[in-house]
Amino acid sequence: MGRRPRRQGRPVDGIVLLDKPSGITSNGALQQVKRIFFAEKAGHTGALDPLATGMLPICFGEATKFSQFLLDSDKRYRVVAKLGERTNTSDSDGEVVETRDVNVNLEQLEGFIAGFRGETMQVPSMFSALKFEGKPLYEYARAGIEVPREARKITVYEISLLRFEGDEIEMEVHCSKGTYIRTIVDDLGEMLGCGAHVTALRRIGVSHYPVEKMVTLEQLEELLEQAREQGIQPRELLDPLLLSLDSAVQDLEEVNLQPDVASYVLQGQAVQAANAPSEGQVRMTMSEERTFIGVGEIDADGMIAPKRLVKIRQQ
Repeated sequence: MGRRPRRQGRPVDGIVLLDKPSGITSNGALQQVKRIFFAEKAGHTGALDPLATGMLPICFGEATKFSQFLLDSDKRYRVVAKLGERTNTSDSDGEVVETRDVNVNLEQLEGFIAGFRGETMQVPSMFSALKFEGKPLYEYARAGIEVPREARKITVYEISLLRFEGDEIEMEVHCSKGTYIRTIVDDLGEMLGCGAHVTALRRIGVSHYPVEKMVTLEQLEELLEQAREQGIQPRELLDPLLLSLDSAVQDLEEVNLQPDVASYVLQGQAVQAANAPSEGQVRMTMSEERTFIGVGEIDADGMIAPKRLVKIRQQ
């Protein structure tokens, strides 16, 4: 007998803000959410370490086309660090490699923290997901191999000390994409002369998304069970949690197109549009309903060329 065909899932479009728990990978969390929604296609937008918790936007269906905008967006974190111990991973999942006395006062601490504000160059941790010759750096690190990493420009818009108690500090950081918080903590520990590592990390912001829109895996599972008990389709309780496709590109200027003009755009053709900005990427909407149809880019001639288009599903 042949094998039964594998169920592919249903077409779902939108974004859910998962409050990722500690102890699992971002991909593991993604697979659980994809199963709960029985989604055909899903992807996350910027991995969190297993230790970390907090906001992990998960894109379904057509929203995956715009996930790069969330990968490139600013992030906000709360981090707790332990002074006096340095680990090989710069967090508490690693092995302690050095222990030193903590002789730090508040003035010193705040002074060094202030030095991280603004544009700086940061060398990524060996225990990161960045790739070298096709393999993630953490695979080399686990094998005890050190590979060259180029320093990358990052921006720390704000970093503030929330708490300093004994050998523990808590900070809030608002930063650009590609910023490694545990590298900041490790560097801070070296500046203070005592070493430091991350013991807790929580992402509290991605782009403009509000914290109160986050949902946990437990909440999603409860809705799934509730739907079974009520004898209704799970989508009736789950889909209202989805944020719109264009929430990922909300920071782009909108250009609203009439249906006849939009029809050319949806066929991949560049068009001239009134009231369009002089350059850059734009969020394209259609008709008075302002239906989101994709992202376009203004060229040198003032034409809007489609870059990422939404596939309009048949109802």
